Amino acid sequence: MSLDTLRGFDMFFIMGLSGLIVSICALWPNPITNAIAEQMSHVDWDGLRHHDTIFPLFLFLAGVSFPFSYAKQQSMGASRKDIYWKIFRRAAVLILLGMVYNGLFRLNFENLRVASVLARIGLAWMGAALLYINFGVKTRAWIAGAILVVYALVSKFVGAPDVPGADPLSMEGSLVGYIDRLFLPGRLLYLDGRFDPEGLLSAVPAVVTAMLGMFTGELIRLPQEKLSGERKTLYMLAGAVVLGVVAWLGNYFVPINKMLWSSTFVCAVGSYSLAMMALFYYIVDVKGWQKWTLPFRVVGMNSITIYLAQSIIGFSGIARFFFGGVAGLCSEPWAAVVNGAGFVLVCWLFLYFLYRQKIFLKV
Repeated sequence: MSLDTLRGFDMFFIMGLSGLIVSICALWPNPITNAIAEQMSHVDWDGLRHHDTIFPLFLFLAGVSFPFSYAKQQSMGASRKDIYWKIFRRAAVLILLGMVYNGLFRLNFENLRVASVLARIGLAWMGAALLYINFGVKTRAWIAGAILVVYALVSKFVGAPDVPGADPLSMEGSLVGYIDRLFLPGRLLYLDGRFDPEGLLSAVPAVVTAMLGMFTGELIRLPQEKLSGERKTLYMLAGAVVLGVVAWLGNYFVPINKMLWSSTFVCAVGSYSLAMMALFYYIVDVKGWQKWTLPFRVVGMNSITIYLAQSIIGFSGIARFFFGGVAGLCSEPWAAVVNGAGFVLVCWLFLYFLYRQKIFLKV
């Protein structure tokens, strides 16, 4: 239950909570509220804000769930061939849904962006899942470490051949952008078509983000007789501290950078993800305080649904239909709060209807 709750908490920010927080902070501008509002947006390049953690936390949680689903498939007698097929099929479906989100049905294939958030999740999760079913914990830990070290060295010292003299850690001079310019299908939308934050090479370290989730899922799956929930929580927190220290020290070598999905970014968001998983796991599953989780579980159990639905269904128009009158009676700052709250509520009620009807989009 903690997994669905945390996934819902994460997706609430995508579902309009970030904009609502910005609107609320604008009512009382001061250094504290300004700092909070700033966290609801991405950094331009180097650095880390809360908004930069949403995507990798979701990928991390996709990793947490895999040891459970893999064990369930095995218990139901699924063959290795069946499991491979499901892994490849899931990745392919996510890539396709990402293209749908980017406007596939406009049929403007020349300008269609193939890379996407969902494609990154599909490819990175697939890579981690294939490693999970073929190697033990220690081997996978070495593989994860090797990926991060090699990617950090490449990022630091290997620049784009078509931009000689540029900083390899810049958007213009990165090898990440160069690989995408050569091989990524579809139109690139960033920096005049020269860079994509969900491109090919940066998907490799994203595999480690999913792997960290799978390590966590394995830990949580251990029987209580072998390891208590309290000890599991402490191990997760210890892992979060270690990754946080590595990210802090490594930032002096390769900056924390979401667009590059730098090795230090993997460690930083891995630290955050582990800490959040530990907190939610302890509160929800260990202590059993679960009554408050419903609003988050409603979102978490249909997370891909709401991500796609916001580009298909006119939730903004529906919110204005019901709340536009109240917003019109308010000053402009308060109207923004009313409209933002209305949007979040309409999205949530849509998901609650699906929840009550037991309708869930599973990929």
